[in-house]
Amino acid sequence: MGSLLIVRHAQASFLADNYDRLSAIGEAQSRVLGESWAARNLLFDRIFAGPRVRHTDTVKFVSLAYQNFGRDFPAAEVLPEFDEYPAEAVLEHGIPILLETDQRVRDLHAAFLHAVEADERRAAFQRFYEVVVMEWVRGALPVKNVETWLEFCSRVNEGIDKVLSASGRAKRVAIFTSGGPTAVALQRALHISPERTMQSSWMSRNSSWSEFLFSGTKFTLSSFNCYGHITEPAHLTYR
Repeated sequence: MGSLLIVRHAQASFLADNYDRLSAIGEAQSRVLGESWAARNLLFDRIFAGPRVRHTDTVKFVSLAYQNFGRDFPAAEVLPEFDEYPAEAVLEHGIPILLETDQRVRDLHAAFLHAVEADERRAAFQRFYEVVVMEWVRGALPVKNVETWLEFCSRVNEGIDKVLSASGRAKRVAIFTSGGPTAVALQRALHISPERTMQSSWMSRNSSWSEFLFSGTKFTLSSFNCYGHITEPAHLTYR
């Protein structure tokens, strides 16, 4: 039976001009993850990554940690199937619609705009974000020319199929991606609802990993959202 570890990328640059790059904390999270795995002599047969910089840079810092321990770490094979769901497009096209029709969204949006402190802005954004994205998950937000929730899940599952097929007799492989694809893998293993799937995506810590066991058509969950490598309280981040 093979082991598939799916890693959520380390902290990106939330609310910066360019979100898709690791923060200083994200770089540290990645290094610590690599050090933890290397110290345990956790060896991988193949590594896959989503196409974003935050995915491949998380791999880069993990790999550097392995090198410092004198361990080999495979080069990442980038697969577009493990890109995150189109959150920016959903927000861009969906917010104007909901601001016209939903008082709750108007109130949450106003709270975010008036938030000043960084922690306050993060919390206000998350409350607002969850409401908008969940409408997209339910198919209740008609955003044209944007990938639907079902299309997103299908894409990720095609990627998982590709990884499992390519892994053959590999004993341990890893995918570095985002919270959304991690949640789809959880849904695949546990057959949970779309709403619970999306909610689980918001529980994944930056640089956390989840393990799935596979053999033939079997795909089962072994562990979810593991972040024991993080010991600094300030590095326990969701965004």
